[in-house]
Amino acid sequence: MKKWMAGGFVALLGMLFVLSAGQAIAAQEYVFKYSNSQSDTHPRSVSMYYFKDLLEEASGGRIKVELYTAGVLGKEAEVLDMVKTGNLQGCRGGLFERANKMYLLYTLPFMFDNTDQVLKLMRGEFGEKINKAAGENGFYIPACGVAGGFRNITNNVRPIEKPEDIKGLKMRTPPIDMTIKTFKTLGANPQMVAYTETYMALKSGVVDGQENPFSNTVDMKFYEAQKYLSVVNWQIHPDPFYVNPDWYQALPDDLKQIFNAAAKAAMIYSDTVWLNSENNYFNLLQSKLETNTLTPEVTATFAAAVQPVWQQYVDDGYFSWDDIEAAKKAAKGQ
Repeated sequence: MKKWMAGGFVALLGMLFVLSAGQAIAAQEYVFKYSNSQSDTHPRSVSMYYFKDLLEEASGGRIKVELYTAGVLGKEAEVLDMVKTGNLQGCRGGLFERANKMYLLYTLPFMFDNTDQVLKLMRGEFGEKINKAAGENGFYIPACGVAGGFRNITNNVRPIEKPEDIKGLKMRTPPIDMTIKTFKTLGANPQMVAYTETYMALKSGVVDGQENPFSNTVDMKFYEAQKYLSVVNWQIHPDPFYVNPDWYQALPDDLKQIFNAAAKAAMIYSDTVWLNSENNYFNLLQSKLETNTLTPEVTATFAAAVQPVWQQYVDDGYFSWDDIEAAKKAAKGQ
């Protein structure tokens, strides 16, 4: 994975500096104001500081980037609305189905064998079509990566060793339809709680557990309020880079190209840092929580149990079985 990601990264860097070489010295300046909910040290934030440095240098200072992390401008739903209305120029986070319901295809439970498959799909023609179609809902998406590694479950009641163990648990879920439907199908009681409010919900017993990549569980210290970690690798989330389309369209053509290249380079950087850090986060969690990992045989029973979720999305017209099969083939390079 590292070799493939680094190759694209170097090519994009070259494009950036070729484009910046011919810029006029005196030109209009543009401000790109951005927000996300994670801390300064979280991989998402780290990649955006990289984006800021890269874009400001490559644009010769014609684009200034203002970054606001740790949710200081509001919850994810609030900042996403701000991007759509133009009160903010960019953000990253959840709620991707608001941009394009096809992003939910990435989140089908037990869809992928590994993260290489996800990245190949997102960065190829299939992923580019999904990004482009977000324009119909008021968002420009120059790049999309992964929001960490596979999502896994922590809770205070019992280890999750078989599908029946999830029944009756009050599980915090993000307001993402796929996640809610999956946990309902498995017999849990999903509770929609804002990401920034999840720690207190766990601490106070409002919810029994939560599901996130290892990085988020560590970053938000959810482990302080949990007893068990179950490695189920049940789902992965896309990480679209939401941009206000009016702000982007107002850029001169050369800055549009520079902005797009910087966004793609930053997303490759984000994927690299985020995925490579997951093992370190996992090691920390193992030292804090009682941990179990599902075998492939048990994972197959979970996959079978959630097949009604796949069928429901097809029945509801979110995507077709042909779309799913096309995505699987593209992810495997077929």
